[in-house]
Amino acid sequence: MTRASLVFAALLALLFPLSLLAGRVWIAPADFGPGNTLLILGELRLPRAVLAVVIGGGLGAAGAAMQGYLRNPLADPGLFGIAPMAALGAVASFWLTPLLPPAWAAWSLPVLALAGAGLGMAALALIAGRTASDAAGGAGDGIALFTLAGLMLASLAGALTALAITLAPNPFALSEIVMWLNGALTDRSWREVWIAAPLTLAGVGVLALAARSLDALTLGEEAARSLGVEPRRLLVLLVAGVGLTVGAGVAVAGIIGFVGLVVPHLVRPLTDRLPSSLILPSALAGASLVLAADSIVRVLPLVTELRLGIALSLIGAPFFGWLLLRMRKGAL
Repeated sequence: MTRASLVFAALLALLFPLSLLAGRVWIAPADFGPGNTLLILGELRLPRAVLAVVIGGGLGAAGAAMQGYLRNPLADPGLFGIAPMAALGAVASFWLTPLLPPAWAAWSLPVLALAGAGLGMAALALIAGRTASDAAGGAGDGIALFTLAGLMLASLAGALTALAITLAPNPFALSEIVMWLNGALTDRSWREVWIAAPLTLAGVGVLALAARSLDALTLGEEAARSLGVEPRRLLVLLVAGVGLTVGAGVAVAGIIGFVGLVVPHLVRPLTDRLPSSLILPSALAGASLVLAADSIVRVLPLVTELRLGIALSLIGAPFFGWLLLRMRKGAL
């Protein structure tokens, strides 16, 4: 492992047990024993902590890969349009659930969210894939079209989600949609872990396969082609990897933003700045960030728990503004 990976792996190893103890009611190590304490740890806090690690790791790796592909330090996985499409699928479940048998209703949200992410992945591949494989195109054409396709999908999904909220069948459904879109790990169980973990691990593995090609892309598209990089294959790997990681997270926790933007910037000074050196440490740093943020929202003295997506946005938005100021001064 690289130095950056070791640093963030050590941080994650420190934060994980602390997250099991943190909450409205703190659990001291001396309180461990049979009874309610083990039940709280095993069925409430442990799956929530594992899910935070899984989602944060996927978002961190996706952010590092996307910034490498677009060669833009301000790129974020949400730019792909896959997260908004997954959110649209999840919102659709609030309409369809009353029409489904009880045995199916419990699975409608994650299934439809993953279906939305899959639809977004397919649309990106169809729209941008041909240009990415066209060697006659001008330098940057494939990436530019890919970015525009992602923005178009995000805009369309956002408009349809707003329409679904406006036409919500009842106030309860409206409240559930709005709360879910803000992103949270509250009341998540092992079921959500088993949904998200395999998909996220597969997504990070796919992104790792693209790492060397992303390194070559830092030299420019023409140089990358001369080194044997196949643009269409790279695009497919990026779409699949980001789609799996982001779609899995949205399917079980709602929209959790800014992790993919913030984390690579925290990691980059500890590496040689090549995408292949960023993906693994960014996954570990993303896991640490989401785990720490989720622990903090649990212990804040508020009447109701602050939504994790809101907390990370409160961190990420000022960070994004700081990056813009640095870019204006030429520091990036």
